[in-house]
Amino acid sequence: MVSPASLLYQEIKRLVVTVLQAYVEQHDLGTVLDAPFQMRLAELRRGREPDVLFVAKEHLDRLTQTYLDGPADVVIEIVSPESGPRDRGEKYYEYEAAGVREYWLIDPDRQHAEFYRLQQKRYKLIPPDAQGIYRSEVIPGFWLNVNWLWQRPLPRFLEVLKALKLV
Repeated sequence: MVSPASLLYQEIKRLVVTVLQAYVEQHDLGTVLDAPFQMRLAELRRGREPDVLFVAKEHLDRLTQTYLDGPADVVIEIVSPESGPRDRGEKYYEYEAAGVREYWLIDPDRQHAEFYRLQQKRYKLIPPDAQGIYRSEVIPGFWLNVNWLWQRPLPRFLEVLKALKLV
């Protein structure tokens, strides 16, 4: 069986997890988890394993030793050719209905990222600004330069942490 997750997928996921985790720890905002870790939603009979999820400090009571009992505050999916229709279809609607406050879709093959923010129980697409910066509303002060994700090679972790003023 061949994994649908390419080397590029893995590298982007590692960059996002590392940078987000450092930021969240530095500012004591909650926790960052990555797959495999299940998020159980009341609306579903099964759970989901998002690529990356952020749980805000005020929702850490939802966290058990083996799963998150309820929605994460931010869910990030790194799109692979195999997962694209599911990420943009089923998961989008499930996460929206469950109350995931931000849903990020990062598509390495298309070099495209989409950021959805829950507003009045519906997702609204929030594009990065003219410089390619997306500013999270859910993770206070956190921003991501989407252009970093398309660089080859990817920027070094230390460079990104410096840009975010974490070191």
